[in-house]
Amino acid sequence: MSDLPYIDTNVASVAATPEQAWSALLATLRGQMGGAGAVARALGCDPARASPEFDGRPGQTLPGFRVAHADPGHRLELRGRHRFSRYSLTFALHDGTVAAETRAAFPGVLGRLYRAAVIDSGAHRVITRRLVRQVARHA
Repeated sequence: MSDLPYIDTNVASVAATPEQAWSALLATLRGQMGGAGAVARALGCDPARASPEFDGRPGQTLPGFRVAHADPGHRLELRGRHRFSRYSLTFALHDGTVAAETRAAFPGVLGRLYRAAVIDSGAHRVITRRLVRQVARHA
């Protein structure tokens, strides 16, 4: 159970083995998030840089995220923080689906403003839904 408030879950069907879906998840994350270092640094993210050769092992990083838990073929939990938020993004591969659950806290006035800009505006849902669909397509 996470210590962070629940935001949402996005799910897509995957016509692939768990191993194929896991490979597609890692490739999608490397491709979509690996180059986000400039944004991560501007927000003051911890971590701000990607690990070379990211393959989803605990402690490895993507800009804005660190692998907190990995069960290859089943579950990948990413966690991060920046000036306005603490958050987690957990991917679960189960019974022909890939799901991405987001949890986050937005402390203070600036956190609430950031939440309004990213979550309440729908931008987060669009980006996360696209990410999940890309995993499904590439699996």
